[in-house]
Amino acid sequence: MAKQCEVCGKTPVVGRVVSHAHNVTARRFEPNLQRVRAVVNGGIRRLRVCTRCIRSNKVVKAA
Repeated sequence: MAKQCEVCGKTPVVGRVVSHAHNVTARRFEPNLQRVRAVVNGGIRRLRVCTRCIRSNKVVKAA
C-alpha cells in the first residue's frame, strides 16, 4: 500500500538531516495519513487521507 493521500496525491518527499558537525544523512518526510470512513459518490468508503485534506473539508466524513 503506497504512502499516498487518496484525495490530493501527497507522497513522501526526500530531505536531509544536517547535524551541528555538518554530517549530512538522507531522510523522508512522510505525509500524515489517517484511515477515514468517507462519503464518496453517495456511498461510504475507507480512504487513506492526509490530515491537511481532512482539515480543509476536502473529505466528508461518514457518521
